[in-house]
Amino acid sequence: AVCSMGNSTSRLYSVLAKTLSSGAVSQHQDCLEQLDSAQLDPIDPKDLLEECQIVLQKRPPRFRRNFVNLKKNSGSNHRPIRVMQWNILAQALGEGKDNFVQCPMEALKWEERKCLILEEILAYKPDILCLQEVDHYFDTFEPLLSRLGYQCTFFPKPWSPCLDVEHNNGPDGCAMFFLKERFELVSSANIRLTAMKLKTNQVAIAQTLKCHETGRLFCIAVTHLKARTGWERFRSAQGCDLLQNLKSITQGAKIPLIVCGDFNAEPTEEVYREFSNSSLNLNSAYKLLSPDGQTEPPYTTWKIRPSGECRHTLDYIWYSQHALNVNSALGLLTEEQIGPNRLPSFNYPSDHLSLVCDFSFNQDPDRLL
Repeated sequence: AVCSMGNSTSRLYSVLAKTLSSGAVSQHQDCLEQLDSAQLDPIDPKDLLEECQIVLQKRPPRFRRNFVNLKKNSGSNHRPIRVMQWNILAQALGEGKDNFVQCPMEALKWEERKCLILEEILAYKPDILCLQEVDHYFDTFEPLLSRLGYQCTFFPKPWSPCLDVEHNNGPDGCAMFFLKERFELVSSANIRLTAMKLKTNQVAIAQTLKCHETGRLFCIAVTHLKARTGWERFRSAQGCDLLQNLKSITQGAKIPLIVCGDFNAEPTEEVYREFSNSSLNLNSAYKLLSPDGQTEPPYTTWKIRPSGECRHTLDYIWYSQHALNVNSALGLLTEEQIGPNRLPSFNYPSDHLSLVCDFSFNQDPDRLL
């Protein structure tokens, strides 16, 4: 049974299969309620990766992406902090609402797609993981990632569109995970974003962490703003609300900040300018991959819907440029890798690319907290 979680590979495979089945929450609710994640046996990430690869053996191998070294002589002597940002595509939306006309339904099967998502996470080994469109938190990500040493937080959308899909797995939302061996949680805030003084369906999580190695404090936030053309002013209002919350949490930028999110906004939008020009002194990490250091990537999402091809830059990792350095960033998939049918696909589980950056603290003693 799913409650008896042992360390052997066969037991682990059984747990992976059962814990991640789409009906796991309803079928094993009593078990999930009885078990505290701290009581569960740790999982060796190599074993979990091996089990994922067994499930995926009939699929083509995952794409290879390289990190681009961006480090200047910062003088940092601590281990970098790896942050991963990813809209993983809610299962209910992928199967029921998003209409990826060039993606075979077989490629979206949760039994295999969940393993592609896990394989991507395990490949990059983030210290902090920020996800959007998570609708399998309680039966997949929390049970497994807690056993990999992460502290887990989830904040669902109040009116998730996933709930409109038959046989859904509950609402989607934002999730944040950090390695307990590296960080201590100082404070945590679940933020329901407002626009024009009205509460909206979009949310954010902001957590202040203390780095064990350096003793430094920093704030990490994850969000997912309103989608679709025509909602630009709405996104701008949501962005202003989030920035106001983060100013309070960071004591007006005294605490360094990293903000991960699917902003559903191109760099030409007002909400992007608000973050660029904020008193929090934020910069977008992925601009540093461009030759001039001032240009966002040409895309972070690429899909084909009935209305046509959609190629946009919507996903960002913002950071306090006075207090943090970007040591490296994961390169994007090329058009050749993505292929003519675009995303998602048998190779890649989401319509959004994962973004991964390695950060270090600026060693300016006047900035130490």
